[in-house]
Amino acid sequence: MTSKLYRPVIHIVDDDPGVRRSLALWLGFRDRVTREYDSAEGFLAAVDPDCQGCAIIDVHLGGMSGLQLQARMAEAGIPLPALFLTGHGDVPTARAALKAGAFDFLEKPVENDRLVELVEAALRSDERRWEAAQQAERVQERLDRLTPREREVMEQVVAGRHNREIAADMGISARTVEVYKARLMDKLDVRRVADLVRFAMKQPAPAARRADEVT
Repeated sequence: MTSKLYRPVIHIVDDDPGVRRSLALWLGFRDRVTREYDSAEGFLAAVDPDCQGCAIIDVHLGGMSGLQLQARMAEAGIPLPALFLTGHGDVPTARAALKAGAFDFLEKPVENDRLVELVEAALRSDERRWEAAQQAERVQERLDRLTPREREVMEQVVAGRHNREIAADMGISARTVEVYKARLMDKLDVRRVADLVRFAMKQPAPAARRADEVT
């Protein structure tokens, strides 16, 4: 896996061109990269689950609304933290957006420094999410190096079983268990059983399920 850098983009979704320009200009002063969209549909056509950054979304868009866009983002697995803007003090809408996972909800006109503060907080949150996803990908790449038998030995070692128990369960010799253990630890780049246990705790849940299915 090649090392990747976190390169956030702030996506501004608002059907008012003046608002889009103002937000993009102010965030640009803070050296932030922005992209502008005049509709939810345009935004959805441009982003995917691998995107990084956050989204500033107007609640009352023409066509698909901001809350409908939030639901579509969840369905598509687009993980961007969403900051909602509205020109009206709509408590039920704010509650619905926050309940659905919105990062924050602000009324227009937004105080610029407060907006920047929230955007930076949203980006920090997204970077933590992205780093966790990168770590999970690195773990999965190592797990994919293992044979089915090596995975089975790994899971039994992590469960605290001794070589003789593993050998009896798998129908192999204790010496063969040692060989499997040495190979899998080399492939996973761990040196001690304690390190192997810590590594196993990091593996993504889907990987664990696939390993169970193999064994």
